[in-house]
Order: sequence, then C-alpha cells, then structure tokens
Amino acid sequence: MTLQDDRDSPDALVARARAAQAKYEANGSQDRYDRAAQAAGWAIMEPARNRELAELSVATTGLGNVTDKITKNHRKTLGLMRDIAGQKTFGIIRDDPQNGITEIARPMGVIGAVVPSTNPAATPANNIINALKCGNAIVLSPSPKGVAACEMLLRFVHAEFDKTGEDRDLVQMVPGPGSKDKTQRLLEISDLIVVTGSQNNVRRAYTSGTPALAVGAGNVTVIVDETCDPDDAAQKITASKTFDNATSCSSENAIVVADAIYDRFVDALARAGGARVRDEARIVAALWPDGHLNRAVIAQDAGPMLAALGLTDEVPGDTKFLAVETKGIGPAHPLSGEKLSRVAALYRADDFADAVAITGRILAHQGAGHSVGLHSADQDRAVILAQTLPTCRVIVNQAHCFATGGAFNNGMPFSLSMGCGSWGGNSIDDNLHWKHFMQTTKIVREIAPREPTPEEIFAGYWEVAGK
Repeated sequence: MTLQDDRDSPDALVARARAAQAKYEANGSQDRYDRAAQAAGWAIMEPARNRELAELSVATTGLGNVTDKITKNHRKTLGLMRDIAGQKTFGIIRDDPQNGITEIARPMGVIGAVVPSTNPAATPANNIINALKCGNAIVLSPSPKGVAACEMLLRFVHAEFDKTGEDRDLVQMVPGPGSKDKTQRLLEISDLIVVTGSQNNVRRAYTSGTPALAVGAGNVTVIVDETCDPDDAAQKITASKTFDNATSCSSENAIVVADAIYDRFVDALARAGGARVRDEARIVAALWPDGHLNRAVIAQDAGPMLAALGLTDEVPGDTKFLAVETKGIGPAHPLSGEKLSRVAALYRADDFADAVAITGRILAHQGAGHSVGLHSADQDRAVILAQTLPTCRVIVNQAHCFATGGAFNNGMPFSLSMGCGSWGGNSIDDNLHWKHFMQTTKIVREIAPREPTPEEIFAGYWEVAGK
C-alpha cells in the first residue's frame, strides 16, 4: 500500500481536512469560530484532562515535570484565550472609507503543524486554537515521543466538538509512529506550515514549497549588570531556568555578569538554588559523554541531573541548577550553546560594554534572533541591546521563560513559538499568534485622487543635494 492509498496517509488526512474546512468556512460565523476555539481551549484546560495530559507527556517523553506542565498547559492556553477574545476573524474586519478599502477575513485553509516533544500538549493546543479561531482546519505531525500526548489531546478536542456538533475532521493528526516521509508530505500539501522544534524540520519547512511559519533556535543569554538587585535577578533566573526542567527554548542558557556585581550575584544565586561550578571540563565531559547531550541530564529534575553529572555530594542539598563558569564561546565550547537541562554557562564581563560583546559572540554562535534578557536598573541599556544585538526581544527584569512567550504582566502575545526574524532565518520576528493564521481579501474602491507634485516630495532633498 502506498503512502497516498493509506486512509491515514497525509494525503487522505489533508483531503478530509480540506473538505471539512470548506464547509466550516462556507457555513462560518464569528460565533462558530469562537466556539470551536473555546472547545479546543477547554479540552486542555479542564483540570482533570490537563493533569492526564501532563502526566502522559512526562511519562512518554521523559522530559520536564508534571507540576510545571500542568501550569504551562493552563497558563499558555488561558493567555491565548484572553488574546483572541473579541478579535474579529470572520467577515469584514476593517472598513476604511477615506482610502476606499474594506478588508475581509479569510482562512488560510489547511494548516500543517509539526510539534515538538518538549511541549506535546501545549504547543499543538495553541496551534489548534489559533487555526480554528481563523476558520482553518489543522493536521498535526507530532514527534515520535509526543504521539501519545497528541492522541490524547485530540480525543479531548473531539469530545468537546461532539458537544456542539463540530466536525472532528477539522482537527486531525498524522498517526504514530512518526515518519520523516509522512511529515515531509504534510509539509508539501498543506496550505500553511507551522513548525516548532528541530531546526532540521524548520529547514525542511522553508524548502517545502509551502508558505511556512517556522521558528529559530533558542540559546537565551541574560546580562546581569552592576545596577540591578542581585537577589531579585537570581530568584527570577532560577525560577525561569528550572521551570519544566529547562525544556523551554526561552530558558536561560548563559548568564553574563558584570565584574562589579559578580561576587554578590553568585552569592545571591546560591541562596536562590543556583550552585556555581568551576570545573568546566568535568561538566562538559559528563554532559556530552559521546559528543551528544547526555539523555540522563536532558530536562530532568535536579536530583537525577546532579546524579548523572556525579555532583550529588559536591553541591548544596537545595541546589536547583548549576551555573558553570566558562570563558569559551563557539563550536569548540559546547557550554556556550543550548543545553536543554538545568545547566547554565556563567560568564564574567569587565563591564556592561563587555557583557554586550560577550552576548553578541554567543548569539553569533547560536540563538541569533530569539531573545536576550537584561537585569538592570538602567532602562537605557535595554535600548542599547535592542539597537545593537541580533535579537527580536529584550526581556527586562523578568523571569525569561515566563515573559518571552507572553505573560499576564507584560504585553507579549501568548505563544510557544517565537519568530527570530532574518537573524534566525525566519519569516516572522514576533510571537506566533492568531494573526498569522488568517489572510485578508481587500475590496478597493475609487477615491478622489491624491497626486503630489515633485516639489512637495523632493524640496527638502533638493535643498541639500540640488536638482
């Protein structure tokens, strides 16, 4: 049986999704789109189901921890539901009589979404909600480890659909086990691709011939300068670094500290649960024993992580993560890259200017475009970072992984996928959100002409350069 003949092949799934989407759009309304999105939101947020998803996610992927996954599933979904509430995604969404333009919201069609094992419930739920809100159908392709959680999520979504009579074919998935061939085919035949996860999948998305929204690699660096409150910075960095065992692409991977505050910050970090480690070679050998990240360390709780690194009896009992002193940056220095664990690289900078230079070198190695953090009382320094570093976000005095993807105390859209602009090889530079799942048709009417004279346009230039 060929890929195309199989009832569960990408071709068959997309064909059913396309038929369902055509009816969804033809018989659509804002109320219907909103209700479908709410059904998907409640499918993951209902407390008992949220716990089931979190427990299954950790059990099948071996990544993260149940408590934080429950929090992530709840807050990311609740925040997204807040963001989309009241947003117009059906019919006329803008009418501009002055310019004679009326905009009509239109769906993209069938969304093909590749989702990672690090967030096997929260990320697909986010994509499903955005797709339904804008009148689309969606077909998910989970990572092999994320298949079970994705299957459970879809059962919950379909159960909610059954309550309102919505078509189950609007939300489907490529069944397990995972297959590169099936994922590739989904990339090729969808109307829009959304990819979060491995950079290999991102590259395949951008070369598939289908419009793609794919995000770059994380390798967050945060600067701690001499003007900040060291205890506040240490507590926020620790909370962020340890959340869901550092599965987030927004977890701190490098901490660059100004010399004037270095010792005070290291002491504050120790009080918060971050243990400084000076033996870089030992950590590198244990974290990359065969040139690849040690699976016994990746996204594990503190206890197993410390045991795998052989540090259980060499750091305080309340240690939550490790800050490993280093100076190296680049391919020959793996600590300067993403570590997907409760391990961060710790750099000592001469001053703020040196901290910026170090951060720039780290981003040039890995993580360009994603985000940087700043703990400082000098607000002007955030502007310096934003104007000089290759980054789409500067997170100021916040726990980075909570803030980057949207928080209730900042204005970023809630998302689990952060665009990294041209620096990260991405088509978007903002958080992936509902607007990316919608396109528009413009009605263009004739208006009174507004043609300027050349003098009106070039007078200032002629004064400087002449005609």
